[in-house]
Amino acid sequence: ETHMADKVVDFLLSITENPYLIVLLVSMVPLIELKGAIVIGAKLGVGFFESFALAYLGSTLVVLAAFFLIKYVFALLKKIPFVKMLVLKVEDIIWDKAKALAEKSRGKEETVKEKIIFYGLLLFVAIPLPLTGVWMGGAMAVFLGTKFFIAAIALSVGNFIAGGLITLLTWILHDYVDTVLNVLLILVLVMLALLIIKVIVKKPNASDGDKEEK
Repeated sequence: ETHMADKVVDFLLSITENPYLIVLLVSMVPLIELKGAIVIGAKLGVGFFESFALAYLGSTLVVLAAFFLIKYVFALLKKIPFVKMLVLKVEDIIWDKAKALAEKSRGKEETVKEKIIFYGLLLFVAIPLPLTGVWMGGAMAVFLGTKFFIAAIALSVGNFIAGGLITLLTWILHDYVDTVLNVLLILVLVMLALLIIKVIVKKPNASDGDKEEK
């Protein structure tokens, strides 16, 4: 019987037969990120340390892209009439996730505010689930106006913790790696479907000025 995990791995191997490159590239994909890349690495026979190191490297590099490019990409897309409404909805979803940190840090002195956002981003990314990775964390940091140095450390540390937890889980359940990967892929598909539904039904409710609140 061919499982979803086998089909995904076969597809990846059709792109490149280098398992190390697969782990690195998969770790950069939103929703999947290093969590899925580590499990896929185990499925491909890559060592736990190598999978963790490659997945961590690839997904952490995404912090740079997410931090420096997201606002420029969004601004460019909003110039396209039939795409603008979709981008505004995605911005609102990101801002909704960042709002709790914004409220906690509002009115605080700068050093306290930075600590609240730092630990908030770190804990958010450390949760090893889809939509809590460095892509979303990086976008939240940008919308909160976080300094790059603070955001980069928070996201990198949180990503390290998430990677460590997934590596440990994969090691413990190594004999059931197919099941772990199947569950993870199903979870990703469910989260993606929910995100798409949320984007479709959501009405933009935040102005650009609100999203640049620090």
